[in-house]
Amino acid sequence: MRDSFGRTINYLRLSITDRCNLRCRYCMPVEGVDSLGHGQILSYEELLRVAAAAAALGVRKIRLTGGEPLVRKGLVEFVARLAALPEHPEITLTTNGLLLAEHAEDLKRAGLSRVNVSLDTLRPERFEELTRRPGFEQVLAGLAAAERVGLAPLKINMVPIAGVNADEVADFARLTLEHAWEVRFIEFMPVSGNLDYPPESRFPADDIVAAFSALGPVEELPRHDSGAVARLYRLAGAKGRIGVIPAVSHHFCHECNRLRVTAEGRLRPCLFSDLELDLRALLRGGASDAEVRDFLRQAVSAKPEKHHIGEEDFKPGCRPMQGIGG
Repeated sequence: MRDSFGRTINYLRLSITDRCNLRCRYCMPVEGVDSLGHGQILSYEELLRVAAAAAALGVRKIRLTGGEPLVRKGLVEFVARLAALPEHPEITLTTNGLLLAEHAEDLKRAGLSRVNVSLDTLRPERFEELTRRPGFEQVLAGLAAAERVGLAPLKINMVPIAGVNADEVADFARLTLEHAWEVRFIEFMPVSGNLDYPPESRFPADDIVAAFSALGPVEELPRHDSGAVARLYRLAGAKGRIGVIPAVSHHFCHECNRLRVTAEGRLRPCLFSDLELDLRALLRGGASDAEVRDFLRQAVSAKPEKHHIGEEDFKPGCRPMQGIGG
């Protein structure tokens, strides 16, 4: 699939639940949010239809997100069904890691390729402050389990926030010295309002690079995937590598290759736009597989050229990230 700006769309992010077992300050308000009812979210059968249609149109990677995807029952079986699609897309998952140790082996056996673990601090007391929940040791156990069963290359997603945890950038970068992981620093994105951190909390990509470059010589690595969003680096002698995702300061909209489906079946052509297309109504209205494919093509044609974060008239959207799918 190609959009109206010539970009090839080959990556689908499926949110399978809006529920989460953490309450991260940059993702959810302190009181949490009202969860969707069982009948409001897409069933696994409906999600599989969407995935099959996307794969038939050239999607080669499907990422499962949430909320926290590991809180939804039946996930392992769903992964197995996705992995069995005739086109054999790569199946990946983003998780906060709390339940990963429990499920890593079964997910690998079912056909999951790898995981991204969201972790914003290496300090137990700060973890509880940022997430409003305990569980730091569980996340470490999840990382160890993922590495043990071969969900690799293991990626850690860290969002540095000025005055909050940006002082840990070098500590995270040091992890790559001993582990063959990719530690990815993601610029804070003001996707929605009503959160603890304003847009001014963003720790820019150039400052991120400066922080880990203080550790010693850094090599910038080539990107082999045109749809990849991270700038890649390696510390001298490191087993792993560092990624920097400058979603705001040096946006990569001209290379965007993805569509997002929310847990209740809204298709979002762009993360930072409130434009949503009602996929659930189509699925539950008796649409044929061909009509689902046509709907995906229409969504691709609706992708905007770029986001407008940082522009004078930009306003954060209504949905928190937990309701969109990370």
